[in-house]
Amino acid sequence: MSLSAVIPPPLHMQKAIRLDHGRRKEFDDRVIEELPIAMLYNGVSHAVMMATPTDLDDFALGFSLSEGIVESIEQFSFIEAVKSDLGISLEMTIPQSRFDLLSQRQRHSVGNSACGLCGVESLQAALRPAPSLDSESLVSADHIARGIQALGENQPLNRESGGVHAAGFVYAGGILVREDVGRHNALDKLVGARARQKPGGGFLVLSSRASYELVHKAATAGIAVVVAISAPTSMAIQLAQSCGITLICFARGDQMSVYTHAERII
Repeated sequence: MSLSAVIPPPLHMQKAIRLDHGRRKEFDDRVIEELPIAMLYNGVSHAVMMATPTDLDDFALGFSLSEGIVESIEQFSFIEAVKSDLGISLEMTIPQSRFDLLSQRQRHSVGNSACGLCGVESLQAALRPAPSLDSESLVSADHIARGIQALGENQPLNRESGGVHAAGFVYAGGILVREDVGRHNALDKLVGARARQKPGGGFLVLSSRASYELVHKAATAGIAVVVAISAPTSMAIQLAQSCGITLICFARGDQMSVYTHAERII
């Protein structure tokens, strides 16, 4: 079954009442769709994400890459999306060696209150090592400002509904953008789209704050410059510094704050 036959529209109409200085007016609002999306590898469920049901093939691949479930697109095969009354299941296959590693990771992530070491093991699983990036690419402040503007211009779902996050990859030929109700999901979709389209060198722009998880996903994808329109977290800065990522936040127009590896900005 094709994805188009499975995926519901990303927006639906919702009746609402607007209150304005004591006056009530009924109106139809466009609301972003949010559904449980289950990730199944070799027939076994691994995770369930609350996400917008768009670009699900990119989502499946990007999640698999950024979570380290596979190391390359060649190790990944998207089988189908299965719709039910509860949500959508994305069925994928990966090599047995990668599936064994995934199963081992899941076993270590299960805590037990009777074992004092289990909590430590869970923390180690959550804080997986990030690759070190040694990119010599340079980015101008003007290019970053144009990338932020382009991100805002390429968010149709956000314009229709509000509250939708976006992740964009700015490269010489333009910008590649993916949207989702969740900022992590938007980046996973972008990672998947970038792996398929291979647009070349560039930098990442985010419509949200820069968290540890987002910086980790960028490092895993080999993106050395991360730009966010909002604030960073302390762990995001630490991770960016240690793995060689240039982290730029509060990027709005010509103003931005560079927290790590400023030598790449010209």
